[in-house]
Amino acid sequence: MTAGKFRTASSLLILPALLLLSSMGGCAETFDATTLGVPATLATAAGQQPEGVRFRVTSHAVYGFWGLAKIKDASLRKALAAQLAGGSGIADLKIKVRSRWSDILVTALTGGLIVPRAVTFEGIVLK
Repeated sequence: MTAGKFRTASSLLILPALLLLSSMGGCAETFDATTLGVPATLATAAGQQPEGVRFRVTSHAVYGFWGLAKIKDASLRKALAAQLAGGSGIADLKIKVRSRWSDILVTALTGGLIVPRAVTFEGIVLK
């Protein structure tokens, strides 16, 4: 194999690898509970049921260019601001990210240029 053929073959392998790596970091969501201002736990000890008011809030995240760029994040702090008024903490916090049929339709109609996601926060506000 000559040097020219080797460079061409390696260039053909590098491009798909770079595309794969760039697509893996696109639609990632991170949620930071330290910005809430109150303690938040994902689970309580077995056999203990926390006392408080249950909540369920849905927010939306929007990505662009097949998930490579964030257009709008689903903010945990903004979604729970009304729930936290007068509360001392959050227990049993669950975060679900899903694509509803309307999200899939928008993604298909735009060819992946706009990718919306529904993010649901569930838990108990401790009193």
